[in-house]
Amino acid sequence: MNASYAADAMRSRGRLHREARGATRGPRDAFQRDRDRIIHSVPFRRLRQKTQVFIDPENDHFRVRLTHSLEVAQIGRALARALRLNEDLTEALCLAHDIGHPPFGHSGEDALQAAMAEAGGFDHNAHSLRILTRLEHPYPLHRGLNLSWETLEGLAKHNGPIAEPSWAMREVDSEFPLALDSWPSLEAQVAALADDIAYDNHDIDDGLRAGLLSVEELLEVPFVRSAWAAVRGRYPELGEARLTGELVRDQIGIMANDLLDETRRRIAEAGVGSVEDVRSAGHPLVGFSAGLAAQERQLKAFLYARMYNSARVSAVKAEAQRVIANLFAAYRDDPKRLPEGWADWAGDETGRLRAIGDYVAGMTDRYAIARHRELVGPVELPEGF
Repeated sequence: MNASYAADAMRSRGRLHREARGATRGPRDAFQRDRDRIIHSVPFRRLRQKTQVFIDPENDHFRVRLTHSLEVAQIGRALARALRLNEDLTEALCLAHDIGHPPFGHSGEDALQAAMAEAGGFDHNAHSLRILTRLEHPYPLHRGLNLSWETLEGLAKHNGPIAEPSWAMREVDSEFPLALDSWPSLEAQVAALADDIAYDNHDIDDGLRAGLLSVEELLEVPFVRSAWAAVRGRYPELGEARLTGELVRDQIGIMANDLLDETRRRIAEAGVGSVEDVRSAGHPLVGFSAGLAAQERQLKAFLYARMYNSARVSAVKAEAQRVIANLFAAYRDDPKRLPEGWADWAGDETGRLRAIGDYVAGMTDRYAIARHRELVGPVELPEGF
């Protein structure tokens, strides 16, 4: 049995569009349908060729947005089960949380933000909502996937209330109000922290595999040093290479267990008994303890300094941003280069720029590189990236 403060599919606030009756879709509730619609969508499939850390990696073992999203969903579902939350809603939110990312990850997002500045900019989280409610249209009678209110709300504000929504978020909210000024469900809060747990640890794994990090460097981080000592203590006879996977697994477990303990404490202290109590709590109820939160911030700072902003990765970022900027400029200079349907704006400059942004954001890494070579010129990426 789920807890009283878990989201309940039987009490969903519904969907924006009424759906046709008589279709046979199997014995699934609203949140299960949402999860399945996300998995079966084209934007979800495109995540297999979108950057996590490395752009279009030649090494098949590196993570991409798709595999990252699957790992987030596994962690999120396990946390939801332990907290007696709705597992299906949590999984749907985890699977879709990165669906709005453009090619080349955050580098591509920064480039699109600059290119679209005069049209309101670009934000991948708001773009996720734009894709799911407007751009993807597999159904005959309406735009979007017609996801439930709870799924859209959780995707919109899984990091907390939104005081100043972007233009894309305002468009979605004006059509289907998502109570942007309140806290989201516990399922959405779990999805946000599952994302942190996944990339904190799996990026370590990829960084070691790529040679961007060494275990010796990682031991500068107190959290890693403590976990490594425990792993070494269990397997003193094994070499370093055999133990890095165990290190990552241990760290995920430590973070997850701390989150569960701290979240249970906060829920009890707040005395919440319903989803509405969660939304009106005034602060997040899912989180790490103060001690682990400080350690996690240290780990993030290390990864930014030694990995994400390393010379090798920065060189790739610069080239990726050049590709996005050049593509956007090429389509802006000659909108006829856009495929049929993408240039259907009503003579409005802002609408035209947003349409170009939608098209470029939907590209995979490989497609963006191919289009740049076709329309602009060569792309020079370091070998292996």
